[in-house]
Amino acid sequence: MYAKGLAMGMADLVPGVSGGTIAFISGIYDELVATIAGLDHGLLRVLREDGVSAAWRAGNMGFLTVLLAGILTSVVAFAGGLHWLLANRPVQLWGFFFGLVAASVPLVARRITDRRRAGVWALATAGAALAASVTSLPPLVRSDAPLFLAAAAGVAACAMILPGISGSFILLILGAYAPVIGALQGLDAVRIVAVGVGVVLGLLSFSRVLGRLLSRRRAATLSLLTGFLAGSLNALWPWKERVRELYTHSGGRVEWLTENRWPPNAAEIWPVLALALLGAAAVLAIDRAARGRGFRGK
Repeated sequence: MYAKGLAMGMADLVPGVSGGTIAFISGIYDELVATIAGLDHGLLRVLREDGVSAAWRAGNMGFLTVLLAGILTSVVAFAGGLHWLLANRPVQLWGFFFGLVAASVPLVARRITDRRRAGVWALATAGAALAASVTSLPPLVRSDAPLFLAAAAGVAACAMILPGISGSFILLILGAYAPVIGALQGLDAVRIVAVGVGVVLGLLSFSRVLGRLLSRRRAATLSLLTGFLAGSLNALWPWKERVRELYTHSGGRVEWLTENRWPPNAAEIWPVLALALLGAAAVLAIDRAARGRGFRGK
């Protein structure tokens, strides 16, 4: 479980990749959503009436604690490295994650129980169009005010548990990605706490909605999530062209508005293709390991 948390944390650090995707293909998605949704006043009642041990079991806190430990380890350990790769090796990094997400699309789609219905494909198409539109938006504002970061993190948290919609990309669109990464790198306690509060509130509120949808309209929800995954590939296309300069971060890095383009030459395709295949192989290995432990989806 700790390793799955590590993978989810790394995914959530990269704009365009969702930790929810990793949770889904590793077989813990339903348990994760249900556990977060169960952190409510009912759990407080169990704590008050039956004690800490009963509340720990009722809230599935062992599962959540180990998973969060892995996620937090990734955030602390890999934020700097991934930030460097985004600045210095973006094509190679996008190539790896493009393969990872592309291989995830059929893995999510196969769990849709009624794939013959036209409505299923209509929802998948709508999800793909929505994700492609969202990932084409330029950053809107930029601020490092703690209140703004908390609000942005709350919105991004909703995306973090959706396969295909990247919480980091939502932060990037809102202009909060660089301040959040900077706060993590600089161990800015005030802003880290603000982001944490926003994430917790966003997860607690949205997980209940998502849990009900998965319980009552599972096929439709999975169809939409499949579309989200497919549409998010727009953001992960490795080759991009700089259209115009948006702003310069405090560290000197320039933020650009970009558009997808074809690779400039054939020689550049092969190493990126190899990394994409490596990403796809990693997803297939995770899925095989999850199914080997008896997960089949609900």
